[in-house]
Amino acid sequence: QGSLKNGRSGEDTRMPLPLGTVIKDDASGEALHEILGDGEEWTAARGGQGGRGNTAFKSSTNRAPLQFETGGIGEGRWLRLELKVLADVGLLGFPNAGKSTLISRLSAAKPKIADYPFTTLHPHLGMVDHGDDRFVIADIPGLIPGAHSGAGLGDRFLRHVERTRVLVHLLDPEPVLRGEPGRSPIEDYRALRHELESYDEDLARRRELVCLSKGDLVLDAEERELLSSELTTLDPAPRWISAATGEGLRELVDTLASMLTDIDREEAEDEA
Repeated sequence: QGSLKNGRSGEDTRMPLPLGTVIKDDASGEALHEILGDGEEWTAARGGQGGRGNTAFKSSTNRAPLQFETGGIGEGRWLRLELKVLADVGLLGFPNAGKSTLISRLSAAKPKIADYPFTTLHPHLGMVDHGDDRFVIADIPGLIPGAHSGAGLGDRFLRHVERTRVLVHLLDPEPVLRGEPGRSPIEDYRALRHELESYDEDLARRRELVCLSKGDLVLDAEERELLSSELTTLDPAPRWISAATGEGLRELVDTLASMLTDIDREEAEDEA
C-alpha cells in the first residue's frame, strides 16, 4: 500500500505464572530464570526480525520498488516449569504426623485432613499472624524413607522446602504408643534429616525446630520424658504441642516469629 507502510509487528504472548516458578530448559535441565516478584517479566523466546517494506529499496532510479523482505523465523524452544512454594516456615514429618491439622490451627488454610497416609498431595500455604507481623507456613506432604530419590513422590515434595527459611520437624509419638516396630521420635527425626541431607546438603543446614505432636495423646509426664529423652540434646530443645487442644501453639508461633526476625537481622547485617 501507499503512505510508506511497513508490516505490522507481531503481538507479544504473555503467560502469567505464580511466584516461585522456576523456568528450565527442557533438554538440558538448566535453570534459566525464577519468578520471584510481582509484575516481573522474562522473555522466553523472541520473535523473528521484521522484514523490510518496499520503501527500503527506493532509490533515485527505482522510485516505486516492488521488492520487499519477509520476516525472519522467531526463536523456539521447549521449557519446563516447576513451582517451588515461597514460604517462611516448612512443616516436615512422616505421613499422618499432624501437619495438616497444625497448619489449619495456626492459619486460615483449610487442607484436607483424614486418618490415612498421603492425605496431602500438594503443599498448602497458610498465613500466620503474630502481632503486627505475618509469616507464611507451608504444609509439605508427608515424607518417607527414600523420598530424596523419588519414593512416595518425595523428590517432588522436597523441592518445595528449598525456599523455606525455617524447618519444623513434626514427630508423631502415636506409632510408639501403638507398639509399631522401628518407629520412635528419634528414629523419625534421623530419617527426616537423612532425606534432607541426601536431597540437598544446604537444606540440612537450615534452622530448625523439633516438635512432638499429638500431645493430647500423651498426658503422662513420665511417658513424655521417655519419648523425648533422646531428643533433649537438640538446640533448641524439642517441645510438645497439640493441635487438638492448642497446647504449645502460641509459644510455637512466638518462637518461629523470633527465629525469622533473627534471620532478617542477620541478612541485613551481611548486606551492610
